[in-house]
Amino acid sequence: MKLLIAEDQQKLAEAILETLTEEKFLCEVVYNYHSAHEKIHLYTYDLIIVDINLPDGSGLDLIREMKSINSQTGIIVISARNSLDNKVEGLDLGADDYLTKPFDLAELVARIKSLIRRRNFQGNSDIISGNLQVDTLTRTVKVEGKTVDLTKCEYDILLFFLSNQNRVLTKESIAEHIWGDNMDLADSFDFIYSHIKNLRKKISGDKAHDPIKGIYGIGYKFTG
Repeated sequence: MKLLIAEDQQKLAEAILETLTEEKFLCEVVYNYHSAHEKIHLYTYDLIIVDINLPDGSGLDLIREMKSINSQTGIIVISARNSLDNKVEGLDLGADDYLTKPFDLAELVARIKSLIRRRNFQGNSDIISGNLQVDTLTRTVKVEGKTVDLTKCEYDILLFFLSNQNRVLTKESIAEHIWGDNMDLADSFDFIYSHIKNLRKKISGDKAHDPIKGIYGIGYKFTG
């Protein structure tokens, strides 16, 4: 899952980044409205964490813009303003949750995981597709009841597929989901092919059922 953190307090932003990275999220950090605005127009995020009071603009305007670009992106507002009006306005604009500073980072993690489950998997932490079972809380993957070991990239790709079943995903979107804006450093998408090849072997099971279908010239589709 790819997250954007828009927070002008550098120490808090770095603490959030460190915590979420430990939780295996792919995160990018910006410290002002302009950078956040640029990011959401260049890249796709599963969720953004935004401070209402950014130094060069309003986080509320950023929420408005985000919803016009991609209404499926989750939004959590963090703000020092303990004001009911600000909270209501943020939620009315489409934010999913609101945390008032100071807050416990463990609570932020719990809210993020809950939001992702609600948006992508109808609130379930246990995802079942065909002979595949994924526990998103423990990051455990089982095929036909047997636990399989996936690398972080393989797990992230699998969860991306499960969030977008029966939709064609381009190689570019998969690469961006794994690497974020560092995708530009890749010379080719061969690494995507390599990760998916290994993932296919691990989740095909004894019946050699391959739920990942290649779409020539475009990318892949997960059919379950």
